[in-house]
Amino acid sequence: MNLKRVVVTGMAGISSLGDSWEQISAKLRGNVSGIQRMSEWDRYPELRTRLGGPVVGFKPPAHFNRKVTRTMGRVAILATAATEAALADAGLLNNPIIEDGRMGISYGSCSGSIDALRDFASMLIVEGGSGGHINATTYLRMMAHTAAVNIGIHFKIKGRVIPTTSACTSGSQGVGYAYESIKFGKQKLMVAGGAEELSPTQAAVFDTLFATSTKNDAPTTTPSPFETTRDGLVLGEGACTLILEEREHALARGARIVAEVVGYGANSDGDHPTHPNTKTMEVAMRLALDDAELPPEAIAYVNAHGTATEQGDIAESQATQRVFGSSTPISSLKGHFGHTLGACGALESWLAIEMMRNDWFAPTLNLHNVDARCGDLDYIVNSGRSLACDTVMNNNFAFGGINTSLIFKRC
Repeated sequence: MNLKRVVVTGMAGISSLGDSWEQISAKLRGNVSGIQRMSEWDRYPELRTRLGGPVVGFKPPAHFNRKVTRTMGRVAILATAATEAALADAGLLNNPIIEDGRMGISYGSCSGSIDALRDFASMLIVEGGSGGHINATTYLRMMAHTAAVNIGIHFKIKGRVIPTTSACTSGSQGVGYAYESIKFGKQKLMVAGGAEELSPTQAAVFDTLFATSTKNDAPTTTPSPFETTRDGLVLGEGACTLILEEREHALARGARIVAEVVGYGANSDGDHPTHPNTKTMEVAMRLALDDAELPPEAIAYVNAHGTATEQGDIAESQATQRVFGSSTPISSLKGHFGHTLGACGALESWLAIEMMRNDWFAPTLNLHNVDARCGDLDYIVNSGRSLACDTVMNNNFAFGGINTSLIFKRC
């Protein structure tokens, strides 16, 4: 089989640190946190955490009028706005390529919009409820594949659609399956990524597992991945889209190539829905290396999933040490903007690529003393690190025992 090379020709994202690399980079370099106390969650007394990483002041583009957004909740609007910016970055916005079947979509989120879900739930919970808040678009805003579908409708994309609703690997699977779609000749281009909107219900999922940070009066000091004193994760929100393209197709149209996707590994723990499995995490990384035909020493930096949960940090870091030893630099970006769930795999891939292109890698914010139970690794701390390198890995691991590893190469 004639396997195709896959490159990244456009990137854009939205996070609590900003919606451009320039904004986000300045805050990463300044050790600025996007975490805030969510005072609106005080209405839920049973919720232990009051922390989140919201995208503050986000306004959809002016042309996203009511007709455009009637089938979109916040998660789909974030995803579609990020995709529009990524298409523009790739020089493809309004290009007929988008609509002629050569482009597909591989995109995910943990769920649809919570407001729409609430409307359905109220019909069942409120005695005598008639479903008065439900209309013809409620399901379209609630459905798990709302981001992928709304992106497709908005841009009239007619290629394959792969909804990657897999919790914390939704974004990384979005990128991975897009890469494979092009590599194996099924599409010339793919919209790839993930999105998530912040909600108290998602915080409650982790709260019930005692996995959330409760440093509610000191929001900028948490989360703290791999740190001895960490007390749990903090949820964030955002969206990120990468435009992937067959390399020869990109060269033929004179596209700017920002990176190459050279490896993807994915597997399942097959044993427990919420308990991390360090052995299968290791396998996922090795699968990506095998796919890229690279030895471990070729990877110059690892972007960790690093959620600041006890079991997750220990399992992941030990797996990483077994693959790479102790000398490969590693950091997690979740200390800066929290765990963005379905968006994190795409957001962190984008930022890993940007850091590689700029020869500088952010530290793990709030990491001061590494937990002795974590793997013996070269953790980047304090002020980041200048490092010229050609190849980076981004890892993400999800509820359900889903593990992913992506490898990007400088172009």
